[in-house]
Amino acid sequence: WAPSSLHVLQLFSHTQDGDTLTAMADGPVAELLLRRLEAADGGLDSAELAAELGVEHQAVVGAVKSLQALGEVIEAELRSTKRWELTAEGEDIAREGSHEARVFRSVPPEGLAQSELMRLPSGKVGFSKAMSNKWIRVDKSAADGPRVFRVVDSMEDEVQRRLQLVQGGQAEKLGEKEKSELRKRKLLTEVTLKTYWVSKGSAFSTSISKQETELSPEMISSGSWRDRPFKSYNFAARGVLPDSGHLHPLLKVRSQFRQIFLEMGFTEMPTDNFIESSFWNFDALFQPQQHPARDQHDTFFLQDPAEALQLPMDYVQRVKRTHSQGHTWTSGLSSRRYKYNWKLDEARKNLLRTHTTSASARALYRLAQKKPFTPAKYFSIDRVFRNETLDATHLAEFHQIEGVVADHGLTLGHLMGVLREFFTKLGITQLRFKPAYNPYTEPSMEVFSYHQGLKKWVEVGNSGIFRPEMLLPMGLPENVSVIAWGLSLERPTMIKYGINNIRELVGHKVNLQMVYDSPLCRLDTEPRPAQTQVAA
Repeated sequence: WAPSSLHVLQLFSHTQDGDTLTAMADGPVAELLLRRLEAADGGLDSAELAAELGVEHQAVVGAVKSLQALGEVIEAELRSTKRWELTAEGEDIAREGSHEARVFRSVPPEGLAQSELMRLPSGKVGFSKAMSNKWIRVDKSAADGPRVFRVVDSMEDEVQRRLQLVQGGQAEKLGEKEKSELRKRKLLTEVTLKTYWVSKGSAFSTSISKQETELSPEMISSGSWRDRPFKSYNFAARGVLPDSGHLHPLLKVRSQFRQIFLEMGFTEMPTDNFIESSFWNFDALFQPQQHPARDQHDTFFLQDPAEALQLPMDYVQRVKRTHSQGHTWTSGLSSRRYKYNWKLDEARKNLLRTHTTSASARALYRLAQKKPFTPAKYFSIDRVFRNETLDATHLAEFHQIEGVVADHGLTLGHLMGVLREFFTKLGITQLRFKPAYNPYTEPSMEVFSYHQGLKKWVEVGNSGIFRPEMLLPMGLPENVSVIAWGLSLERPTMIKYGINNIRELVGHKVNLQMVYDSPLCRLDTEPRPAQTQVAA
């Protein structure tokens, strides 16, 4: 017996409260499902049943779940199948023809001006495709401008034919290459259909009485509760989750990095000044005023307020002297100057800080004012801004992680040792160091780690020893060295959560459901033997 949608409507209209079999919630679709299942050999597919009954598949799914709640009446196995479907544009092309076919049909025997063809709805897309198919040609020598002519008398619209095959349920007749081409043109999409395979349960019956869910005063007074079946309590069911806030994946990974620094005895630096003067962002780091990084195409400068009003002028004069005249130490060693006229107006310019090293400079300057000198370890994790070209891996703002250690007689070996300890706590044990250049560190090193998934070495950070030209004007003793390293927060977060496009992690395109569903961050911090290599 295969009921039509009319039978379904009739069952809806004749179902009354108190009927055995199922009423509304367990209702007509559930009744039809039970009857079909009784006559079926083995089981039923929910999607096929929905098509036969002429109802939405979700109505059948609802009936399956209602029957499952009654106990062992039915058994339902969730299955997933993939199929190809046309997009809205694909359906239009299956009906009206491809863009290139429309362009071909629009060109009369005497030709058509290219400018006029481009104004057609399918002109821009169809023109290039028709040209690559060699259906049309362009005569650029025409008196009234470039003119398009037909090259062939007729053509076969293969795109429309292939889409019609998919529309007719014959997608298997297309090769993988053909499907891929249609998908690239956004005419075809692969969807996953979840259905239920329904079979009889151990307590299967077509006459199931409606189970009560509440005990009413009327049932108690009349005593009818004795004869009515009640739905069992599901003590294993999860309650409704309360509304709550959710931490962004960046904040979760940030908390893990912060915990690692604290475990290593570091103190967090204040980094609450997104707006910084050029002096602290560049000049204090011994970065010359003509350096390319200080151009507008790399840095966001402020118009209002355009200049910083308060600078430590005694320190400013020492920085100016180091830039213009160099520095001579008590030991007799001297530093070469940049040999240019250092300008205070340039140093006063306000900008959005390009790195958190400006915060490190402020912290080291404050440290130098404390007498006698006390060794210190600082870290910061905060936002920086650069005038970058936006793409899948770059944004105009991102987070920088920075660690700084100041002590007597620190060397490159100390830097490597601290880096090894730091990255081992991150679960990164295979390290390789490569010489590099930074304006304010010498020597400088890029840090690479071997990525097991990519099977290659990838850069994970930058490091170096701050130059004396940066430290001595602050007032730090000559025998004090400062080692430092930094890396971004976004890259490890993207790797941890499997995100390929940074714009899906930060910005207006972020899917809030991703924020809600993202699990806690647990970095692989199991201690393992560390391997360190120094690149030649």
